[in-house]
Amino acid sequence: MNAQAYFKVEGLHKNFGGLTAVNELTFAVEKGAIHGLIGPNGAGKTTIFNVISGFYKPSAGKVLYEGESIGGLQPHQVAAKGLVRTFQETTLFQEFTTFENALMGRYLHTEASMVSALFGTQRKSERANEEKTMEVLEFLGLAERKDELALNLPHGLQRALGIAVALTAEPNLLLLDEPFAGMNPEETRHMMDLIRKVRESGITILLVEHDMQAVMGLCERITVVNFGRLLTEGTPDEIKRNKDVIEAYLGTDLNAA
Repeated sequence: MNAQAYFKVEGLHKNFGGLTAVNELTFAVEKGAIHGLIGPNGAGKTTIFNVISGFYKPSAGKVLYEGESIGGLQPHQVAAKGLVRTFQETTLFQEFTTFENALMGRYLHTEASMVSALFGTQRKSERANEEKTMEVLEFLGLAERKDELALNLPHGLQRALGIAVALTAEPNLLLLDEPFAGMNPEETRHMMDLIRKVRESGITILLVEHDMQAVMGLCERITVVNFGRLLTEGTPDEIKRNKDVIEAYLGTDLNAA
């Protein structure tokens, strides 16, 4: 494995009591890539994301970002280094507007509190944050919805707003946790376009996803895990043809993706 990989995990373990959720996992993500992390239900994907993003400490092994070990850092410390994640469930403030939600991501870049931001103190810093927030909303096509409450947005736009919150934190590596969950085909196509646009802006993307059509259509390289272990990795075409992957998915028609 390339020792200079942009991001990698090496020999990663995560145990919960007597249960091993991640076992001797090693994989790398190239800078500028859209890299998929897939596996059947219970394969350990979300645990891996939680370790990478600082919500869990690794039991053993390394998490390396640009050669620096970040395993065991707190989530806000990981995010401050440029690794920012979204979540499976929409974690929005439903009673806040689109703009107010997106503004939340700016607090990695200011000493102001959320309360001071929303109620108008520390204006110099906040003006810069507000400008950046509007840039992100315009980038994702959400600017016209800036004054709508999050709870009134369609599901696909709520998921896009979750990405907006992450982007206002100015990530270098964006960790997307099931960005297509619950989407209809039109919403899925729109989200795929947004993810490509994010990558084109210079952000590297690692995504966990169950929607195989989206994964195969977006990712240059895919890592497959099963029971917390690396099963295989390769290009979408290689993954589609891999007998071990087909068996792990118990008949899922990967070739339809």
